[in-house]
Amino acid sequence: MSKQLVEMREAIRQAIDEEMQRDPTVFVMGEEVAEYNGAYKVTKGMLDKWGPNRVIDTPIAELGFAGLAIGAAMTGLRPVVEFMSFNFSFVAFDQIVSNAIKMHYMSGNRFSVPIVFRGPNGAAAQVSSQHSHCVEAIYGNFPGLIILAPSNPYDAKGLLKSAIRNNNPVLFLESELSYNDKMEIPVEEYLVPIGKAQVVREGKDVTLVSHSRMVQLCTLAADELAKKGISIEVIDLRTVKPLDIPTVVASVKKTHACVLVEEGHIFSGICAEVGFQIIEHCFDDLDSPLVRVCQRETPMPYSKALEKETMPTVERIMAAITQVLA
Repeated sequence: MSKQLVEMREAIRQAIDEEMQRDPTVFVMGEEVAEYNGAYKVTKGMLDKWGPNRVIDTPIAELGFAGLAIGAAMTGLRPVVEFMSFNFSFVAFDQIVSNAIKMHYMSGNRFSVPIVFRGPNGAAAQVSSQHSHCVEAIYGNFPGLIILAPSNPYDAKGLLKSAIRNNNPVLFLESELSYNDKMEIPVEEYLVPIGKAQVVREGKDVTLVSHSRMVQLCTLAADELAKKGISIEVIDLRTVKPLDIPTVVASVKKTHACVLVEEGHIFSGICAEVGFQIIEHCFDDLDSPLVRVCQRETPMPYSKALEKETMPTVERIMAAITQVLA
């Protein structure tokens, strides 16, 4: 199988482009996706290729264009909606929560809503408190929504193609700090299944569970501790909801220790849910209490130094691993 070296943004663009080629009902809409080629250049060149009927610039009116896209999905189209930042999805919260994820149930299965909401989630570099939220724990509380959070270009392309083909509403959460990440991915078409975690690195001493950009930090921490003879197993959830708890449980039963890492806040976060399910399924296999490494319980500061102190770091992850091993 031949491969190509691509950035995360290019992998996402390839996924959208291939699905638009495969299915004429797929179209793109959002703020600056057309004339400006996307705020992060994910949709670069797509207006020229597909025209203004399938690559549509919207006003800065998230509630309005989210509702328009939901109506389009209910009537046979497959919208891919870009939020310039998932922080801006809060403006469209009522449309997503009250309509997109409930319409199939409320209509007695008469309407499906095959729609993908995608864009950058979490912190970037010094964009301060109103542009740095991680939304997966907020939206994860609501039934009817699939939540995907890829950590690398391969998964981003394969998961997004699967998301566009799915008949349910999907949140596709990207990291602005990962758009430049490069990786070799197949030239030929492939899909990554929704709802299946991946063991990124095998180990025997501690299980590290994470998703999105934090997987990279976990891998770096595992590399450092390997120099000291500590063997870390790293699991990338890839799909936040539905959660692949069997893969996590199998790893914890092997290592007997677990550290959970996420970019979002600790209270009611994804780590809290995964941790509780570990307790439900394999409490007797744990040799030490679970430890979570999350964003500090404060709005994100603008200061670069304070921002670093607020976010999970390799050093904090290593300290948590040392704690569970002690």
